Amino acid sequence: MKTFFSPKNNPRVIIIQKLYGKFFNDDEELTFPKHRFKKFIKDIVSGTIERNDIILDELDKNLDSKFSLNKLDKLFQVILKSATYEFLYKPNISINIIIKEYLDASNYFLDNSQTKYLNALLDNVAKKLRSSNA
Repeated sequence: MKTFFSPKNNPRVIIIQKLYGKFFNDDEELTFPKHRFKKFIKDIVSGTIERNDIILDELDKNLDSKFSLNKLDKLFQVILKSATYEFLYKPNISINIIIKEYLDASNYFLDNSQTKYLNALLDNVAKKLRSSNA
């Protein structure tokens, strides 16, 4: 069942939007309006941008050889990068929570079949990252 979320209520929708704008629109200026999760949103967005090279290396190592990040849709790239940042640098947040939150946020942008594919990718990357960093 597809659920529609208001971007005002879901911080990860805002994270995806900010990162998409920054990665694919070079002159995009990052601003963070008042939000109850402003600190969290700013942390994830800034951290993902600052550690983009490390995240790309980790994704290259941990995605199956049949997947190339550059061949994936731009939205998938942004979601994978931000989720990977959380897997690596937010060990206090459970893998299941991170994946669920990004899947909920992706419902705002993607249809159901794409969300299932994203779920498989996130699950695959999360298990490899958290087991190698444990």
